[in-house]
Amino acid sequence: MRIALGVIVLSAAVAVSGCSKKGLRELQSPLNGPDEFLVMPAKELTQPENYASLPAPTPGGSNITDQNPLGDAVTALGGKPSALAASGSAVPSGDVALVTAASRYGVSQDIRATLAAEDAEFRRKEARTANIKLFPVDRYADAYRKQALDPYDISALWRKRGVATPTSPPEQR
Repeated sequence: MRIALGVIVLSAAVAVSGCSKKGLRELQSPLNGPDEFLVMPAKELTQPENYASLPAPTPGGSNITDQNPLGDAVTALGGKPSALAASGSAVPSGDVALVTAASRYGVSQDIRATLAAEDAEFRRKEARTANIKLFPVDRYADAYRKQALDPYDISALWRKRGVATPTSPPEQR
């Protein structure tokens, strides 16, 4: 009688453990504290060479210590932020031909929203079986395995076609 009761209790515990709503991966922080990624630090204060060359203060406007992520990225990659500002668009003048070629079949303006909705639906479908587990396991890689590229297979494919590819680290499967 005690063994049967133990089996029933164990079966019930396993069945209830599959009812959690965690999905594939818990990416939300359970804490209610501040999000350190929302804080953008200001640039370091420096003394100007000439105080007369400083721009006039603009209340509510930009400041020379404010971050400029796009301009900073262009500078870090060896570009000229002045060319970006002169063009008046997010595409530097030297890259217009590349962007035109990449968008020759049309550009969906709501691509991010569309992809987010499709991924949410995919996660909802994958989460059905992801909740059935006896131990806490991260099923994220398993869920997206069909969509992932194997870098070694892709490298071998291009090498067979005669394209020079950089060497890869040894394969560890």
